[in-house]
Amino acid sequence: MIHCYMIKKPILFSLFLCLSMMASAQSASDSADIYFRHLDLNEVVVTGLTGESKLKEMPAPVSIVTETELQSTPSTNIIDVIAKQPGVSQITTGGAISKPVIRGLGYNRVAVVNDGIRQEGQQWGDEHGIEVDAQTVGQVEILKGPASLMYGSDAMAGVLILHPHKVLPMGQMAANLSTGFQTNNGLFDYSVNFAGNQKGFVWDGRWSQKLAHAYQNRKDGYVPGSQFQERAVHGLLGLNKSWGHSHLTLGYYHLTPGMVEGERDELTGELLAEGDVKTYGKTLPFQQVYHYKAVLDNSIWMGKGHLKVLVGYQQNRRKEFEESAEACGLDFLLHTLNYDIRYQLETENGWRLAAGVGGMWQRSLNKGDEYLIPAYRLFDIGGFATASKRLGRWNLTGGVRMDYRWLHSEGLIEDEEVRFTDFRRNMDGFSASIGAVYNVTDKLNVRANVSRGFRAPNLSELASYGVHEGTQRFEVGNHNLKPEHSWQADLGLDFSSRYVSAQLALFANRINHFIFCHRTNEVIDPEHPTYCYDAGNARLLGFEATLDFHPIHSLHFGNTFSFVDAVQLDQPEETKYLPFTPAPRWTSELKYEITHDGHLFNNAYVAVSLECHLRQNHYYMADDTETATPSYTLVHFTAGADIKVHRRKVASLYLSVNNLFDRAYQNHLSRLKYVGYNMRTGERGIFDMGRNLAVRLIVPLVWNL
Repeated sequence: MIHCYMIKKPILFSLFLCLSMMASAQSASDSADIYFRHLDLNEVVVTGLTGESKLKEMPAPVSIVTETELQSTPSTNIIDVIAKQPGVSQITTGGAISKPVIRGLGYNRVAVVNDGIRQEGQQWGDEHGIEVDAQTVGQVEILKGPASLMYGSDAMAGVLILHPHKVLPMGQMAANLSTGFQTNNGLFDYSVNFAGNQKGFVWDGRWSQKLAHAYQNRKDGYVPGSQFQERAVHGLLGLNKSWGHSHLTLGYYHLTPGMVEGERDELTGELLAEGDVKTYGKTLPFQQVYHYKAVLDNSIWMGKGHLKVLVGYQQNRRKEFEESAEACGLDFLLHTLNYDIRYQLETENGWRLAAGVGGMWQRSLNKGDEYLIPAYRLFDIGGFATASKRLGRWNLTGGVRMDYRWLHSEGLIEDEEVRFTDFRRNMDGFSASIGAVYNVTDKLNVRANVSRGFRAPNLSELASYGVHEGTQRFEVGNHNLKPEHSWQADLGLDFSSRYVSAQLALFANRINHFIFCHRTNEVIDPEHPTYCYDAGNARLLGFEATLDFHPIHSLHFGNTFSFVDAVQLDQPEETKYLPFTPAPRWTSELKYEITHDGHLFNNAYVAVSLECHLRQNHYYMADDTETATPSYTLVHFTAGADIKVHRRKVASLYLSVNNLFDRAYQNHLSRLKYVGYNMRTGERGIFDMGRNLAVRLIVPLVWNL
């Protein structure tokens, strides 16, 4: 058994790791003639403040998840794949629901951009996931740190940009079939799409479905209520011409997740279930989540720049069924209209400029007979301007933004008692960023950035009052909460040679009026604990480090380490640490590339990896809000290859075994860690998924028109 122990001197560890990276890099001969296959990060193009930029020109840290990684990594949802990246974690509720966390910050502090617009799906809730079909995503770009200049409020921790698959070249048509199976929860999924480009007229249509029964682990057996179903339809129609492009994207997503209650037999400690735990159908309680989307994306070349006009409409409906499968209790209906207009220009003297305005309008309604948050109207608008310029080995970037938000929360009288009071809030925020990248050599870059972020409190934080069955608690909002403002400093370096690539990113973040939810001793509903929203000043320090070593062309040894220390200032020990702070994490992978261009197999590989989560002793202790989480290590095995017939790829096959030794563990960010109590063993909560064998097959078909 492999154990991990808490590193008590994280700063010393980071310095040691940095020195190790430089020592390894120095020992690698620059004149060596050994070829290895790995992503050249200096050539990767990402979304910068002033448009597309090379990764080496970005002063703030950015991570990329490629299409191959998305396809070959076993997961139950799109965030499950992204959470493997350094500095990124996830708050989970079973296998169906995951919320992204970047550098210790989650919920409405992380903006998710999909199909070009901010995904708005009532993401304030603990058990509210991201309503996105993973099969529609071609690449993920992770911006770490305040990204409010481009995306406004809610981008304080960073942004996940889910890029769609690229439009096919002119005169080409393609179909794609992918399917997969996972043994632990019987997950079966498939996706079919058909795309083409006929003289600039482009189209892409996709249908996806996913089914899973309850997952299991060595401690709890099968976990009733963790089953889910997912269906999605996605379509694109548009024109690609010399003047630019115009694309209309339509999407439909439907998720039916069960709700884990954690009730147990007092004598045996076994989880109680109604019906077959291996059913793919619905069992009470459960949710129904519907998300509809329409996006019109226009990009027009104007001189040496281009004008981008984007308008989107989203409708999100979330229902919770507790007592009856026909009549729901909570029923939220959210309408969102997004708009974004920006102009990007590159001048003759090397300046890259961008300016624009964007925001959204929202209308939220309560359609059920139970209430948690009041109905509301919201409108916000923000204007920004950014600039960047290359000066020799320096690349300078900066910008400013101003946001305004108007919120009207509607009152509600129930049974002659005031349930919600009518109130209005007007909030504004100023954001700014300035940074620089210095290319010391072609292989070594040093980057620094200082940024100010802004986030307005959401309505759940301001005005919630009621039982939330999805979280099994009574939530109470706080009308007096102020907007959050942050200052963050980033310092990093990256090195890449024939043998070694290494990155180190340090950050320090100070947030004023940081909003968090904690348990109290107040009893409003005897059957549910009471949780209230409060605020204080917070400080977060941490780093991410990666080291990839390639001693020979076919062998790859990669390591990452992520650490964040998140505290509330001027507080005693029991309320010092912020809730939902991820534990320090070390990952290591040894990968052997068998062949790159064989007669039958191409890009064949096998890999063994370790995922080590250190003990988390830094937690919010007051009123039993959180508990410490012991360390654990998971071992994974993966293999994959492209299959060729007559030198043409006809399929890709991936095989993996997660949690190879069936380790029983609880992730510190799992909400099921606090669901239920086992009287027989004295253990609290439900454990995460046990050993899981996954297989994925992808079959592409391409024709020339």
